[in-house]
Amino acid sequence: MFNSAIVLDQSDGTSKRFSIPVVQELASQHLQSLPQRYIRSEKERPSACPTSHLDIPIIDMNMFLGESDICRQKEMEKIGIACKEWGFFQSLLDRIKGIMREFIQLPLEEKLKYEVQERDGYGQAFIASDNQKLDWVDRMYLTILPTENRQMKFWPEKPVDFRETLDQYATEIQKLCNTVLRLLSENIGLKSDYFINMHGEISLSIRCNYYPPCHRPDLVFVLSPHSDGGSLTVLLQDDEITGLQICKDGEWIPVQPIPGALVINIGDMLEVMSNGKYESIEHQAVTNMHKDRISVAMFYAPGKNTEVGPAPELIDELHPCHYRRFIVGDYLQHFLSNKFDRKKKIEFAKIMS
Repeated sequence: MFNSAIVLDQSDGTSKRFSIPVVQELASQHLQSLPQRYIRSEKERPSACPTSHLDIPIIDMNMFLGESDICRQKEMEKIGIACKEWGFFQSLLDRIKGIMREFIQLPLEEKLKYEVQERDGYGQAFIASDNQKLDWVDRMYLTILPTENRQMKFWPEKPVDFRETLDQYATEIQKLCNTVLRLLSENIGLKSDYFINMHGEISLSIRCNYYPPCHRPDLVFVLSPHSDGGSLTVLLQDDEITGLQICKDGEWIPVQPIPGALVINIGDMLEVMSNGKYESIEHQAVTNMHKDRISVAMFYAPGKNTEVGPAPELIDELHPCHYRRFIVGDYLQHFLSNKFDRKKKIEFAKIMS
């Protein structure tokens, strides 16, 4: 059994090391029964997948590049509906999955050169104890911005174009996020650069997820139900295998993959900044019995030293303030030190009546 060693900083300032199985290796053994650390209690297990699905609005970002005001306004309206009602929308862009799959297919010894420490690297992060339930997934997490926070020892040298491709992808995703934030600002009556200015120094990171097949997908999660802690998450799904689900009116709805498209969702920070006009949406991911799956998520957020809170322009007698002001780093500490538990983490920011 090959293990991926995990190093975490504990609340008392010390570090503790855990040995976590590499899920890809477990899946290759065709085990008759799953290790107990992956099996969720009956209360926690994924619900049966709905037989139907609802279409998430698709936004063509080309509509904002030199098109007429009428076309632009129509897409603006669709973005408003998507963010206010769903928190998710999809935009057509190029793919990066190729180099991620090349990395996943490398020998285990090569991948373990980059095994996770604290948060960056290959393996499972957010492990706080030896008896914590584990997700059926292997991850590669990398900090991209601020540039001085990059830990290049975790950036793979194989495939040879990994670093260059990731740099280019991050640049394009940052441009996309800035465009989306301008549109979202305008859509609720704020100046176009309002949300961007509220972010201060931008934080950008990426997480590649590899989900091996599992013969008992009803017993495990690959991503526990939660909302994201940043402002925007840009997700590149597998072209064929459905895994992402979002919670809509209390029901888990699969997000059908569209080849060449990105799924963009609102995170907790944007819910706070908009005083709840845009809502971060709970989502989860499930595995497939027969096929593996890869997804790539980019996280766009305010810098950790930034103070955030609801835009004053959105608060009046009819629209009271729902969230307090706080330092982003304090929220991140709260977010990372607690297990994924639906949307409970955002209670850190809420003003309780």
